[in-house]
Amino acid sequence: MSKLRCHISISLDGFVAGPNQSVENPLGEGGERLHDWVVPLASWREGHDKEGGEVNASDRVAEEVRENIGAAVMGRNMFGPIGGGPWVDEDWKGWWGDNPPYHYPVFVVTHFPREPVEMAGGTTYRFVTEGIESALDQAKEAAGGKDVMLWGGGDIIGQYLAAGLLDELELHVVPILLGGGARIFGATGDVRLEQIRSVEAPGVTHLKYRVLK
Repeated sequence: MSKLRCHISISLDGFVAGPNQSVENPLGEGGERLHDWVVPLASWREGHDKEGGEVNASDRVAEEVRENIGAAVMGRNMFGPIGGGPWVDEDWKGWWGDNPPYHYPVFVVTHFPREPVEMAGGTTYRFVTEGIESALDQAKEAAGGKDVMLWGGGDIIGQYLAAGLLDELELHVVPILLGGGARIFGATGDVRLEQIRSVEAPGVTHLKYRVLK
């Protein structure tokens, strides 16, 4: 059965992006440090068409992120640019260039309609205005029995948790303090998690949970 999975880096004080997010600084002040553990990895570099890289305990965790994924969901601010309102610049096609690292359909939850955007490498962005459940239904249909990845950002992850729609959550806990920014926990209600794995690695601890329903 297709599952909705999510993995995200998080600071020790519970933030998945730093304060003062902007187009120039999409992860907020200090937020780039949340990903210092993954960018050097061989598995991350392979997924971004780069060679070489490190192999450590995080490498297998990062490889699993790409396994058995047939589609994805993300929020408007994850796709960008930061801000709300109607799509002023429809030439904007995400933060990842002409060949994004997804290579499957990505459903962007937004209040404002927009035509689908087809990218190189098999990524197609589709914009869903009917809410998170509709986005998930469409993503599961597109995934063809494979899992769906919930990429973020923090607000939409919290929405899926609160709605009881998320099946697995993996937190990559980075030993930094951001002091403010975007959270995934807060208005999530009575969410119960069962830990199913813990992996220690250089600069990060990976905590994987099953969401109990």
